[in-house]
Amino acid sequence: MIRLPRTAAALAVAATLALPLPLAATAGTAWAAPSVTMPAASSAPFAPTTADTQAAARLRLPAPTGPYAVGRSTLPLTDPSRPDPWVPAAKARELMVDMYYPARRGTGAPARYATTEEIRFLLKQAGLEGKVEPERLSGTAVHSRTDARPAAGKYPLLVLSPGFGASRYSLTSLAEDLASRGYVVATVDHAYESIGTAFPGGRILTCTACEKVYGTEDGTRYATQGRAKDVAFVLDRLTGRHPAWRHAHLIDGRRIGMAGHSLGGASAASAMAGDHRIRAGLNMDGAFGDPVPADGLGSRPFLMLGTDDGVHRPGGRDKTWDLAWSRLDGWKRWLTVAGADHYSFSDAPVLGDQLGFPITGADPTAPRPALSGERSAALTRSYVAAFFDLHLRHIPQPLLDGPSRAYPEVKFNDPAHARTA
Repeated sequence: MIRLPRTAAALAVAATLALPLPLAATAGTAWAAPSVTMPAASSAPFAPTTADTQAAARLRLPAPTGPYAVGRSTLPLTDPSRPDPWVPAAKARELMVDMYYPARRGTGAPARYATTEEIRFLLKQAGLEGKVEPERLSGTAVHSRTDARPAAGKYPLLVLSPGFGASRYSLTSLAEDLASRGYVVATVDHAYESIGTAFPGGRILTCTACEKVYGTEDGTRYATQGRAKDVAFVLDRLTGRHPAWRHAHLIDGRRIGMAGHSLGGASAASAMAGDHRIRAGLNMDGAFGDPVPADGLGSRPFLMLGTDDGVHRPGGRDKTWDLAWSRLDGWKRWLTVAGADHYSFSDAPVLGDQLGFPITGADPTAPRPALSGERSAALTRSYVAAFFDLHLRHIPQPLLDGPSRAYPEVKFNDPAHARTA
């Protein structure tokens, strides 16, 4: 995808929220420690800038659009049968999973966007220390409530995997909206693959994997295949005979889908290739580091949703999309979004617009994407929900039949006939 500078600082900044892995190999130096143990709260003084002092309004994600309230619970998972692929001394593979689910209104307690320490790591790597208080960003108003009473019924299960270097909270807006529409949603943090994620015991695990993966085809394939194994384990623990989640009765194990952003999106295809429980997959702007198998995905549906900036158009710089398209053997769509950038499919533009500067480590003087954060969220939510409503609920979705007046930014690509609508 996008070639980025080689320096350790640039690697860290690029990984913030979602790292668009380059297609050509680059070198780098180690920068991430395997883990950091942090106190529950920091007593270090913080001197906010004038701009931060003036920005008094609370940050907030857009409200979900479905009929259900949204519950959330956090589920630490450990797979003792598999050593961690990045830190073998860790012995077992660890994951942090947030479960979003349809809930009864008026129950539960307000959830937080992220922990303050997780946000401190993000701001540090993005070069934004002193520009915004970590407490302000971690306290972004969300619409899910912890330990809310679940709504009655059974619902399809969707797994969401974030971009490389990102934490699961970067997909909160999408997860909340899908849960409000009647899905159980599992957002997954993969140990040692994010800038900083809080794990049990006061540990912050950082991106040890970034140095080992960045810019190498073998490393990217290894990371993608590793995430596929993570997802298979999550499904085992959610739908097996002795589920780890107390509300697992909500899940309809016959209707499972997966989506992700960047590396997380590419991992959807890898997970489907290895696990037939996943009935439909969606890649949001991720290079297929692990190619779609030559014989396809067993005729299961797959949606590719990306930028229209020359990277993910047919014949664009990321050739993995052309190869994937040729191998997908079921229902498929290749959609590109005019005015979007790589981060438009995450929470980043919503929060960046409210702050007045990007939170992705991007050059603040560079032109901002034409697509606003609010529009990015609405578009992403609509197309992701339409895809899973069609293929897991069998509800007709005219939005996926062709160009829409409601979303003129979205182009339907047909490489076989060299057509973009």
